[in-house]
Amino acid sequence: MDNYQIAENFSLLSKLMDIHGENSFKARSYGAAAFNIEKLPMQLSTIPHDELFSIKGIGESTGKKIIELLETGELKALKDIIAQTPAGVIEMLNIKGLGPKKIATIWKDMEIESIGELLYACDENRLKLYKGFGDKTQQNIKETIEFYQQNQGSHLYAQVEAVVPDIKNYLERLFTPDKVRLTGAFLRQMETIDELEFVISEPAENIKLKFQTAFPPELIEETPAYIIYKLKNGLKLKLYHGKEGRDEKLFRYSGSNEFVESFIKTFPEIEFNNGNASDDSHFFEKEKIQYIPPYLRETATIIDGAKSFSLPEVIQPTDIKGIIHSHSTWSDGSHTLEQMAVAAKEKGLEYLIISDHSKSAFYANGLTEDRIKAQHEEIEKLNEKLNPFKIFKSIESDILNDGNLDYSDNILSTFDLVIASVHSNLKMPEEKAMMRLLNAIENPHTTILGHMTGRLLLSRKGYPVNYEKIFEACIANKVVIELNAHPSRLDIDWRYIEAALNKGLLISINPDAHAIEGYEDCKYGILVAQKAGVTKEKNLSSFSLKEFKAYLKK
Repeated sequence: MDNYQIAENFSLLSKLMDIHGENSFKARSYGAAAFNIEKLPMQLSTIPHDELFSIKGIGESTGKKIIELLETGELKALKDIIAQTPAGVIEMLNIKGLGPKKIATIWKDMEIESIGELLYACDENRLKLYKGFGDKTQQNIKETIEFYQQNQGSHLYAQVEAVVPDIKNYLERLFTPDKVRLTGAFLRQMETIDELEFVISEPAENIKLKFQTAFPPELIEETPAYIIYKLKNGLKLKLYHGKEGRDEKLFRYSGSNEFVESFIKTFPEIEFNNGNASDDSHFFEKEKIQYIPPYLRETATIIDGAKSFSLPEVIQPTDIKGIIHSHSTWSDGSHTLEQMAVAAKEKGLEYLIISDHSKSAFYANGLTEDRIKAQHEEIEKLNEKLNPFKIFKSIESDILNDGNLDYSDNILSTFDLVIASVHSNLKMPEEKAMMRLLNAIENPHTTILGHMTGRLLLSRKGYPVNYEKIFEACIANKVVIELNAHPSRLDIDWRYIEAALNKGLLISINPDAHAIEGYEDCKYGILVAQKAGVTKEKNLSSFSLKEFKAYLKK
């Protein structure tokens, strides 16, 4: 073990001790030891153990730990404290601008245990509510995390979407538009993307030659079928190559393995030509079945629907008539209530459900009872001013540990509708999660169950739930299930939505907007809703103002 590795151990130990609030003198001494060891002109591994203690900057405690490292390859004190620290908290040390003190606040006060959760908290303006975190600090942390995540492999759909046009245009300039076709997970509208895939009608040699620029991307894998490059932003670019079989490749990589294998088995005489069609719709025309768009090519059962021409007319962005689930400066939003309402009206929407955080969400400036009354007075004045556009009085009420909502029945009855969500104590077994959720669903004031598993894509798995029991409870209590459209959530998972719809449930595609720009997130909820075959009739936020009022009354 060289000096650099030894110093790294002491440095990490010092930082973790600070995060845990342990003896500050010891933490500082280990930090100083790391600094001194890294600057030594000789390797500690070459020095007799008894002579280590005579080196300037190495005391008895540090010397013993150096010997422990040299003899065992590990430091028990470090191993123990790592075991007590969530891996995501340790990873935060990689984020520039986050020292141990700030990380301690993030972990212990904000109850955030991963970088992804921290980024989401920045999006919701949570950090600036804590001492030592202002607007500028929050923005710097956000930008640093986004840069860090670019090099971690997997990406949110929204992150990849932002660069697809530029990458596609670049490839079309290199190879001409007729030789470039987008395929893979992005075309299927998957919520996370590991690789951005294209079919390129050129041999591998030509592709590699074209990529030999002044700043070439990193070639990380090459097979007879494809080449994978890693771009400067960390995204992997997978290029299926070859002049022949373009249409077959386009079809094969635009669906799941289950779908593709079943389709070919169902239609064994399918002919793949080397045409120049912009998509693969001609395969379906030849077999005289309904076209199955890539976002529905996940299971074998969808083929039966195509054969009977019974695939649904799925929801579109223009079908959203109102914004359900939004936050203003009354809690942790970036814009005032009036600004949020005016922006929604200018978009041609018919209504806004303002659902600021409830009083238990102190970290988000949640509304106390007296502030609720003041907000309702403002809503009534704005409704007179903005008529016929309407703002509905709502709240995102925290589901407490016992499943109760955090206001009395008298207060809850003052809202037009209530969104019930879990925001605290997210580490719980299924039994605990189900108790909390079912109790909240059974509360007569609950209208919508918000982000039902608490997941954050690529960051937090979410607590385990029994979907079947939740669906049954929601039906029995006339509760709608939210499809939280924030690209980091997309919760409920689209894979369970079809079962919910089949039971007669409504979903509600909601942006959980903390700023006017957040309204645009509805699109990401729509993209995954399309994968589940959701129609506008099955989505609450597609109801017109008249229909929405009637629904609430009913």
